[in-house]
Amino acid sequence: MNDKVIIFDTTLRDGEQVPGCQLNTIEKIQVARALEALGVDVIEAGFPISSPGDFKSVVEISKVVSNPVICALTRAVKKDIEVAAEALEYAKRKRIHTGIGTSPFHIKYKIRTTPEEILKRAADAVKYARKFVDDVEFYAEDAGRSDNKYLAKVIEAVIKAGATVVNIPDTTGYCMPEEYGEKIRYLKENVPNIDKAVISTHCHNDLGMATANTMMGVVNGARQVEVTINGIGERAGNTSLEEVVMIIKSHHDLKLKTDINSKLIFSTSRLVSTLMSMPVQANKAIVGRNAFAHSSGIHQDGVLKKRENYEIIDPVEVGIRESSIILTARSGRAALSHRLEQLGFTPNKEELDEIYHRFLFLADKKKEINDEDIRILMGEVAQGEKALKLELLQVTCGKSAIPVATVGVRINGEVHTSTSSGNGPIDAAFTAVKHLISKTVHLEEFLIQAITKGSDDLGKVHVQVEHQGKIYYGFGTNTDIITASVEAFIDALSKIK
Repeated sequence: MNDKVIIFDTTLRDGEQVPGCQLNTIEKIQVARALEALGVDVIEAGFPISSPGDFKSVVEISKVVSNPVICALTRAVKKDIEVAAEALEYAKRKRIHTGIGTSPFHIKYKIRTTPEEILKRAADAVKYARKFVDDVEFYAEDAGRSDNKYLAKVIEAVIKAGATVVNIPDTTGYCMPEEYGEKIRYLKENVPNIDKAVISTHCHNDLGMATANTMMGVVNGARQVEVTINGIGERAGNTSLEEVVMIIKSHHDLKLKTDINSKLIFSTSRLVSTLMSMPVQANKAIVGRNAFAHSSGIHQDGVLKKRENYEIIDPVEVGIRESSIILTARSGRAALSHRLEQLGFTPNKEELDEIYHRFLFLADKKKEINDEDIRILMGEVAQGEKALKLELLQVTCGKSAIPVATVGVRINGEVHTSTSSGNGPIDAAFTAVKHLISKTVHLEEFLIQAITKGSDDLGKVHVQVEHQGKIYYGFGTNTDIITASVEAFIDALSKIK
């Protein structure tokens, strides 16, 4: 059996059916070119009879794409097929994808006809499509819930009529993986002319089994998979291209291959996500933000010792530069030390212990510690113990309340407290600090700056104070901007001799 798995991408047809994710023709061409560069074998460019926009998109994509087969979807209706053939006029390699429902639900309640009539209409549609193109794919809609014996009769008839590919969709995402695999195997063993066509999978994710079903189809003889970038599609979506491709690439025991350039997977994922305004969930396999991110201290230590301890895929293989070691309150010393080295710091054991203590204190306040946070913490450690240090800050303020602040400052090892009011919480705190310091100072400059973004991130405060004609600079950071301001003020005061 052929070891090549054909990648049929339907991002621009089934994927684009997601509400709110419609693309214009220029955007579709952009995606189509990215899919061509990625190495997909077939691009299902649209459903030409459904709208003038879809028709135009198929025409224009046909003009600019050279390597992949360009496929157009139709129903088993002559007019649909004629319009699809017209839209494919400029395609270098063209395919018409026609079909009809084969499950009892579709036959009885959707199409309202008989199994015999479905058999005839299916074969007739394929014969008619073959008048326009040599490559015709037939889809047996809702094959997942179709009777296998009847399905085999339909597939035999459409291959006899000229179908080159037979698509066995799990349209509702109902099948269990074993069930879907058995269905493909049944067709392989019970359709006499099955060797004259390629069996294709087309699985939906309503029960979260699209990728598992697709792979069971491949294991049992399917050699084309119908997929979308990021798994987008009707309802819960389609099988993800990136998942199937990387399963095949990772499992050498399958002895299968694709022509996908996996290093372009991530960039293609981001392009589709951006153009369709459909964010990729953070924990999405292969392309999610957290797919190669580690925040647990145990995992981080294992990955740093040997990547394969917790990663079965090298992120470089999908176009991501490297794994992410995310520093949180659950991170250990190994991860912190690794990040410090990346930033150019080489602390000794005592310094690392001190920075780790400060790191945990900050990490309990923030969701994630970034590089700027680390630099600030290293700066604090390098400064060592100061003559003045803020130990206590309590502020009362509000729309109808007079701002009052109580501060506790450690002065040469002993804590002193003071309470004062002011024009605002920061002014009240500064006044309370002044009461504890036997020096006359004037605040010359006060600057608040957000280091990154997010309500829980560090705020950075710079102050300049004047004492006896000299300027002294202070610096403070904290997730609480009032605390950062008081620490900056005290930092400046501590530099006065």
